[in-house]
Amino acid sequence: MNMDFVAHVKQDNSGNWAPPHELHEHLVDVAEKAAKFASRFGNQDWAKIAGLWHDLGKYKPDFQQYIRKVSGYMNEINTEGGAGRVDHSIVGALLAKRKFGKEGENFAKILGYIIAGHHAGLPDWDHSPNIGGALSGRWTEEHHLDKALQSPIPDEFINTELPSSMPCNLVQNQEADTLMEENLHLWIRMLFSCLVDADFLDTEAYMSPDSANQRGNYALSLTKLKQNLDIYMYQLSESAEETTVNQIRKSVLSQCRERANEKPGIFTLTVPTGGGKTLSGMTFALDHAVTHKMDRVIVAIPYTSIIEQTAEQYRKVFGNGVVIEHHSNLNPDTETNRSKLASENWEAPIIVTTNVQLFESLFAARTSASRKLHNIANSVILLDEAQMIPPQYLQPIISSMRGLIKMFNCSIVLSTATQPVLSENIDAGSEVLHGFNSADVTEIIKKPEELSRQLQRVRIKIMKDGLEKTSWPEVAEAMDEFDQVLTIVNSRRDCKQLFDLLPNGTIHLSALMCPQHRSVVIRTIKDKLKANSPLRVVSTQLVEAGVDIDFPVVFRAVSGFDSIAQAAGRCNREGKLPHLGTTYIFQPERDAPPGLLRKGQYAGQDILQACPELVERLDPEVFRKYFTEFYSKLNSFDEKGIMALLAGERTRNFQFQFRSAAEKFCLIDNSEQRPIVVWYQDGEKLVEKLEFLGPNRTILRKLQRYSVSVPLPVSRKLELNNFIRPVKGMDGLYVQSATNLYSEVYGLNMDGPELSVQDYMT
Repeated sequence: MNMDFVAHVKQDNSGNWAPPHELHEHLVDVAEKAAKFASRFGNQDWAKIAGLWHDLGKYKPDFQQYIRKVSGYMNEINTEGGAGRVDHSIVGALLAKRKFGKEGENFAKILGYIIAGHHAGLPDWDHSPNIGGALSGRWTEEHHLDKALQSPIPDEFINTELPSSMPCNLVQNQEADTLMEENLHLWIRMLFSCLVDADFLDTEAYMSPDSANQRGNYALSLTKLKQNLDIYMYQLSESAEETTVNQIRKSVLSQCRERANEKPGIFTLTVPTGGGKTLSGMTFALDHAVTHKMDRVIVAIPYTSIIEQTAEQYRKVFGNGVVIEHHSNLNPDTETNRSKLASENWEAPIIVTTNVQLFESLFAARTSASRKLHNIANSVILLDEAQMIPPQYLQPIISSMRGLIKMFNCSIVLSTATQPVLSENIDAGSEVLHGFNSADVTEIIKKPEELSRQLQRVRIKIMKDGLEKTSWPEVAEAMDEFDQVLTIVNSRRDCKQLFDLLPNGTIHLSALMCPQHRSVVIRTIKDKLKANSPLRVVSTQLVEAGVDIDFPVVFRAVSGFDSIAQAAGRCNREGKLPHLGTTYIFQPERDAPPGLLRKGQYAGQDILQACPELVERLDPEVFRKYFTEFYSKLNSFDEKGIMALLAGERTRNFQFQFRSAAEKFCLIDNSEQRPIVVWYQDGEKLVEKLEFLGPNRTILRKLQRYSVSVPLPVSRKLELNNFIRPVKGMDGLYVQSATNLYSEVYGLNMDGPELSVQDYMT
């Protein structure tokens, strides 16, 4: 029987079989693409051999029988044998083991992880309960290789030269050894990304050429985008009022341009709220990228609410089609097919994403999440609101950031008004955070303390001496003295309790309101502020970061000092008052919810009482003191033990637990939350449509705008009382079923007779 070796088969629109995707062609093309991707960090030889060997298992006769039988392709050929799945991904890994020999087995493991995982994802070395696919168990199954070698595999594949380049071409010394001990896993992930993206793209070119043709080829280079931004910033400057704040913003912009010539590395951009960080930071990033011939700018933001606002601002500058948003709350109506494709592998000049997407991708095992990694190399990464990096994951995040900078030619900008302390060694009880070397960190602003004084538009005042407790009626009475006032509290329950004490017309804002509802309310707040109408707002902390509002007076329940500073950034933001705005800090009768919020509150209390003068003017020094105090109260900088799974002894033995680490590295724990679609605007109709049509990605994305997440105990009680019901055909998704459950004022009403106080806590 004459059997050509095929990688993929398909039928055309008429149901006829198209010419097959030949295996030889697929291996050569994937190797070429993967090598090109890896050339960014100097390891094209590793990526090339991974591409050549990744599908060698498809030369096995039983795989060729399998693909023909399962697809129905060329049924006239006698393909006797079972149609069960055939393990083809391990063959190239086993060939690496045989070629490197016993002495080079650890080097073979590098290709083993990459090749064996190119479908199911990067495997663990050791077996872990409930996590399948351990490489150690497959490492001895050499019968798969022997079967494949019975076929006439071309010598150019079998006898290709083994890779010899050092990871990222590092020169071997003590610094490189230390770097590799904590980041060899990141290098393997980058090679894995090169392979899986090349494999996806080459398969797509055969299976879906129309999609393949829509990728890449952006008309505007980074140089042209920089020119567009320069023109926009000039026009903005010319049309702006000659206020002190706008003059300072010009100075910030100028310093960002000056510092862009610095060599790639780690930068801090310390600018008070309202100082123009968003556009000045992008100016630095684009200038820096063009100067150093970098490939793209990636902007990572902690909140989806800020992303939409930031991406819209960038689109005003650069136009549509250049800025790619990648986050869970993206409106499907604004997506094009081209932007969807670009979000898969970040092949675009400007990416706007969340911290969750960026950091979880750096520790991901799945192919779909990993394929974008190689496009992070040689990029400028702008971390907005850098103080929001989750402290319980700080060590693995800082380690990976160090690897991106020193191994993959990235520059990282930590942009915030409240700069966290991430340099040198920082104690937290029994643990030490190994931060960046201070000498490696470049502050973009020459004199942050002076800038802070120049931009001071608000003073911090403590409501009661000694931070004595203040009752909600007392807070309500204090608010009543002002025509326009914002109060920010620590929990959804506190928000409702204070709101109920205030006069009609007060606005309530909390995460019990779905995102679409919150957007409507925030627009109303902005309109009332612009019209100088009387306005009282009570909100949870969701209003603190990225919500562009400006009140003359703000009250803030005591909290972490970074949150206090963010609250103060909503006060006299534009500096239009003839005097300083005032942010009053009060100690409510109930502490913040347990965990990080409460630890932040306690650290904030300590700083408020220890450094009253620095606190009053929000001096940058107070943030250094606060974060040092806050970190000292933490239990761990790596509470899930990520580094123990990927570094140290694991590195020395090349026995990484990739899949286990990916399972544990989860910045948002949704396991204790349940989404409920509420009857607000289109929410109910979208659910009806979903139940009629069945699972639909576009509808599910739209429903995120009409969903509220609540703790599992709350959802169970709501379901028990028939206030919510499961959405048909959608496991884990619920919808409102009682007419009075959702309020135009409060949002989701959890004030049922059986609900406890704890249910309202954030």
